[in-house]
Amino acid sequence: MSKSENNKISRRHFLQKSIAASGIAALVSNMQVPFSYAEPSKSASNNEIPNPNNQEKIFYSACLVNCGSRCPLKVHVKNDIITKITSEDGINDSVFGLHQIRPCLRGRSVRWRTYDPERLKYPMLRIGKRGEGKFKRISWDEAISLLANKLKYTINQYGNEAIYYQYGTGTTGANISGRNACKRFLSTIGGYLNYHGDYSSGQITAIQPYIYGNAKESLLDQIKYSDLVVMFGQNIAETRMSGGGQVTELFNALSQSKARVIIIDPRRSESVVGYNAEWIPIIPGTDAALVAAIGYALLEEDRIDDTMLNQYCVGWNAESLPDSAPPFSDFKSYILGLGGDRTPKTPEWAAKKTGVPAAQIRKLALDIVNAKAAWISQGWGAQRWQNGEHTTRAIMILPIITGQFGKRGTNIGTWGGSVTYPVPGLSLLNPIKTSIPFFLWTKAIEDPLSMTAKNSYLLGKDKLDVGIKFIWNYASNVIGNQHADLNRTHQILQDESKCEFILVWDTHMTASAKYADLLLPDVSSVENNDLINNSYASGAYSYLIRMQRAIKPLWENRAAYDVLADLSEKLGVKDKFTQGRTQDEWIEYCYEKLRKQNPNLPTFAETDGMGVIDRKLTNSDTQIGLQAFREDPLKNPLSTPSGKIEIYSEALAKIASEWEFDEDDKLYPIPAYLPAIEGSEDKAKRKKYPLQLIGFHTKGQCHSSYSNLPQLREAVANSLWINPFDAEQRQIKHGQLVEVYNDRGRLYIPAKVTSRILPGVIAIPQGLWAKTNVTGIDIGGCINRLTSLRPTVLAKSNPQHTNLVEIKPLLVVGLTS
Repeated sequence: MSKSENNKISRRHFLQKSIAASGIAALVSNMQVPFSYAEPSKSASNNEIPNPNNQEKIFYSACLVNCGSRCPLKVHVKNDIITKITSEDGINDSVFGLHQIRPCLRGRSVRWRTYDPERLKYPMLRIGKRGEGKFKRISWDEAISLLANKLKYTINQYGNEAIYYQYGTGTTGANISGRNACKRFLSTIGGYLNYHGDYSSGQITAIQPYIYGNAKESLLDQIKYSDLVVMFGQNIAETRMSGGGQVTELFNALSQSKARVIIIDPRRSESVVGYNAEWIPIIPGTDAALVAAIGYALLEEDRIDDTMLNQYCVGWNAESLPDSAPPFSDFKSYILGLGGDRTPKTPEWAAKKTGVPAAQIRKLALDIVNAKAAWISQGWGAQRWQNGEHTTRAIMILPIITGQFGKRGTNIGTWGGSVTYPVPGLSLLNPIKTSIPFFLWTKAIEDPLSMTAKNSYLLGKDKLDVGIKFIWNYASNVIGNQHADLNRTHQILQDESKCEFILVWDTHMTASAKYADLLLPDVSSVENNDLINNSYASGAYSYLIRMQRAIKPLWENRAAYDVLADLSEKLGVKDKFTQGRTQDEWIEYCYEKLRKQNPNLPTFAETDGMGVIDRKLTNSDTQIGLQAFREDPLKNPLSTPSGKIEIYSEALAKIASEWEFDEDDKLYPIPAYLPAIEGSEDKAKRKKYPLQLIGFHTKGQCHSSYSNLPQLREAVANSLWINPFDAEQRQIKHGQLVEVYNDRGRLYIPAKVTSRILPGVIAIPQGLWAKTNVTGIDIGGCINRLTSLRPTVLAKSNPQHTNLVEIKPLLVVGLTS
């Protein structure tokens, strides 16, 4: 397609094109669903049927999963049964910021998810082994009494630090209910062991302050001023699909700037296709080598401004190195081969490591430096590596060394920012200050007393005094699905003398729910009330939504807040937890607090049936990354120790000398390329397992949410991507069922033979629900059967894309994609 044709693509054409191959027609097929109620709920408010007659009525709800934005849903109801889900109307769809917030196919599947046979219906108690999924039904009174007793026992026996609130984002958009209510309750009984970081962005979150301090990123809307967009592994078309999210913001910005888009990724993703981008395939985990070679190419052409960099940075060259740094430890010396490895980082050197031809590296370098305004950003896949902290730092440094920062149309090498509509909630300070990295919860069960601040990135305490004895798992599929090395995780959880009790509270019988000792059924979003915002990644567009229950809660499902109110009464903290308010009264209370700050909002009574109460579009010119710093670095210093951009970090050098690391782990004070353990250069392991395995997001599920719905599986088939060269060597046919394996586990999944992925690399969609057969093979296709528990060097985060495997065909034929 020509550039002129590219510039004429409509928003509707773009959305159609990006889902065309998915068989979306399957979503409109008829479906028979179960409708049943069991015993009446204890909550009087939940007993009332919102629409008891035969007339259609529309209620506003929302999809609450962790996609980063929040879509309001018009829920059409007859006789207390959902008949369809549609979009809110917007104000003026032709004006960005007044446009319709259209839900993606996942949000439109809320009806099917609500009535899915896998819905949990009653409280249940485990009667088999953990992970076996055998339970017996119990009453809510029994469940609440059991939970109260287990909490009291754990606190009395081990202290509050033995209660771990586990990372989980199944209802990340909830405000008054959900995890905020759970954390408020736990804080009222003395607190809980918390976590820091997350499975999505653990490495970049930990490392970014060492470079920029707390500097804000630019909004993607700034791309309307860019003439070049360079994205490293950023697949916005599938990870930010909401009409209120960044996929729409990026489309709108590109329609104005007509910018050329380059996406660097091992896969030719849907974003490459949807945005008509140029695809530069790269060997996974080698982005830092590419950045170093771009620097070398620019030094060859004398296109790097040393004076400018020394003004804004520490550690670019010898002049700006701190006194504590050894000679030739600056980034420029590293690029030129004057440092310890004595290797110039030429494009030819990088070509062997990255798979990107040297000529293409030189062209990319000149394209970036010659652009009037080059936007440089990265997705979170590049940092989800065993060497992720080094990779993500290198990408962040690229806009700095090319001078593409602090002005319109530029960014700081991170994802791109967002503005959140401020909504009051239920927050209550956790009395326990101790926090572990989110990824080390299995270590905190198995070997807790070895964990310290210097070997496990413990915060709030020098040493962990007690292991995790009680897991509070709410709306989280981490335990048996989204964590790593699921076989090893399973083994750790079998020892009930270590982790003594697991509470799982969810809407569906997930892979993690099968590990529960006590399993509680939650209401879905359409069975609940709340006051929510646009979430954390909708870009410049922020909004406020009032969710109103569309149907009576099914079976014996109860809102979490109501259950916690009963539980708090058992433990003598009800007044502190509720402050005398019901959930609906908290919603009104929080809204009135908001109205005091913004008197122009309608009264609470007037918001009945409104859905989207308020929407705002931030002027992206007010949030340009490092703009004030670039204009005057002395008046506007960064919050780093030096007040400058720290290409060389004394703080990281200090950590590298003082922390205790695993064997072969390295932490450099500069963003040098570090070959990953179990990566492309791990020759010893590649003799047995020659293929690199990475994960990716699809339109059909958000992490593991929605992954169980057959309608979405038909629309977006989950299959392993493999290059024709690798497939031919192994006699694998398109659509054939294959076995993928390494020393950690084995799984079955259909193969998609495609040239849209590099040779030597295979990719499996993340989020498929784990399910093992009698031989222990994961027939659900969950990638985490194969991923590693070895944490990254600084953040102690998940190296989910750093895996070596082999693959072989099976005789049976699988699904075609």
